[in-house]
Amino acid sequence: MTLQLPPNETAHSWIAEQGTAALAAGREIVQRIKADPTAGALDVLDRWNELAIAVGEVSAIAGSFSELHPSEAARDAADLVSQDIAKLYTEIGLDRELYDVFAGLSEDGLDEQALRLLQKVRQDFTRSGVDKDDATRARITEINERMVVLSQDFGKHLRDDVRGIDVAPASLQGLPQDWIDAHPASDAGTVHITTDYPDMIPFSTFSTDAAARRALRLEFLNRGWPANDAILQELFALRREYATLLGYDSWADYNAETKMIGDGAAIAAFIDKIAAAAEESGLRDREVVLRRLQQDRPEATTIDAADLGYYAELVRKEQLDVDAQKVRTYFDFTKVRAGLLDVTGKLFGLRYEPVDAGLWHEDVTSYDVYLIDGGEHLGRIHLDLHPREGKFKHAAQFSLVNGIAGRQLPEGVLACNFSRGLMEHSDVVTLFHEFGHLVHHIVAGRQRWARFSGVATEWDFVEAPSQMLEEWAWDADILQTFATDAAGEPIPRELVDAMRKADDFGKGYQARTQMFYAAVSYWFHTRQYDDLTARLVELQAQYSLFPYIDGTHFHASFGHLDGYSSGYYTYMWSLVIAKDMFSAFDRDDLYARDAATRYRDRVLAPGGTKDAADLVEDFLGRPYSFDAFAAWLAE
Repeated sequence: MTLQLPPNETAHSWIAEQGTAALAAGREIVQRIKADPTAGALDVLDRWNELAIAVGEVSAIAGSFSELHPSEAARDAADLVSQDIAKLYTEIGLDRELYDVFAGLSEDGLDEQALRLLQKVRQDFTRSGVDKDDATRARITEINERMVVLSQDFGKHLRDDVRGIDVAPASLQGLPQDWIDAHPASDAGTVHITTDYPDMIPFSTFSTDAAARRALRLEFLNRGWPANDAILQELFALRREYATLLGYDSWADYNAETKMIGDGAAIAAFIDKIAAAAEESGLRDREVVLRRLQQDRPEATTIDAADLGYYAELVRKEQLDVDAQKVRTYFDFTKVRAGLLDVTGKLFGLRYEPVDAGLWHEDVTSYDVYLIDGGEHLGRIHLDLHPREGKFKHAAQFSLVNGIAGRQLPEGVLACNFSRGLMEHSDVVTLFHEFGHLVHHIVAGRQRWARFSGVATEWDFVEAPSQMLEEWAWDADILQTFATDAAGEPIPRELVDAMRKADDFGKGYQARTQMFYAAVSYWFHTRQYDDLTARLVELQAQYSLFPYIDGTHFHASFGHLDGYSSGYYTYMWSLVIAKDMFSAFDRDDLYARDAATRYRDRVLAPGGTKDAADLVEDFLGRPYSFDAFAAWLAE
């Protein structure tokens, strides 16, 4: 069974109807559970699973519609459905009568997975505040409902706030010709450059016009300002209150409890550990970039984000023999997309069959996914890879359907914002990264319990499989299978080797920048700050190796402050594990079946049926270690 979506013109009414049906089904199932308190544990868990399927699928579709559907009416309707479903989940989580049913269930006779589910459900109830008094539970309900609205408003501002600058054609000097051709001058004789990634990244990297680069960077760093500043202040306050009502010292402590890291203090310690490990190489490489800037501006004493991309690129070109404009001639979007499917298909033993799924936009390409060995149909993927008005501005995987063994196949959407022509290699790496989430969702979609289907592991592990898949976008043998220039010549091996060396340049200061982001994420959720920008400036000075740009408000467009809340550290935490997992592969043969199959079956396929640390140990034959990451950072 595959998902059937309506025509775009009726999508708003369809999603509203689906929401109404899901709410009714969810409440009916809850009543059935409470009406039969003597039912056995397995019967109760089966009913709970039905609720998760009925409500979860509509919630996933509404979330995708909200971020990706071209119809504003459909996006707005989806937001309302998401609000109603969130209210239902809050209502269920605070239902003492329902909780008493689960609390009283006997664990006798339950298999390992059913017992794991029961324990997770009980934990969910206590983390929802079900054991609190009536007044506290009423306040928790208010907080939850308000946080959903704030989250949606925050995301809407990011989607809609596309800024830009108008420049003279001379400001395009240094940019690739195909990019220039795609940006003709207006009747007024100017070229409009937006803050969307297909404009922002090339312009910041290649334009020789320093003033224009800085003007665009200012616009980019002020997206969502000032509206999202007020939203974040309220959201942080509500999260602090929520955590306090449940007895936690901070939201970071509450949020970390179900992660690999365990508690909030460990986040701060991890941030400092990475910052210290990255300092030496970060300062070394920053000095190299600064010296290159000083060739053009002898008076310069520091370098900031407005100049960093441009001068780091010059260092790679002039000192490391890597010209990004030459590199991009090997990465035509259509070839890259085909190569991605070929590479991951061979690696994971998968076959992708194109299918006309009739999703929301003609840009979306869809594929049914099969196991090569045995031909089992695993699910369906959808690739929505180009920017458009009203669409999610970053890159992410969205679930449409969670797979349930013997019942329904998983479906997921990959949403990115890439050029239709030539791509930067960094975009190719991003595509491989995000596709890792999609493969995880599909391969792990054969669970009995919806709770464990797909990317259902701890949140600070979910990035590890995707970060590890990036390695396949850096291997010369693999790139030569699809990275060819206009004449059909594959990318030279020596160029790929130089690209990898050039990519290693700056990894220390990039790690420090990531720790700055992680510190913002953590401290904004740990203490109250009347002026978020002022605290951001302090944290940037403490962790980043590059100075704050006056008049900017990065936090207003830092989307991870919503979804990841205090957990942005997870990207680096996951990278530590990714580097360790990759050590099990043969770098001379990244397709070697033993490691690839073992990884697919022991790390991806189990979904959330085991703790992440156990999944990694099953694959590596030992607990994960910091050693591989530390060695990489020190190279």
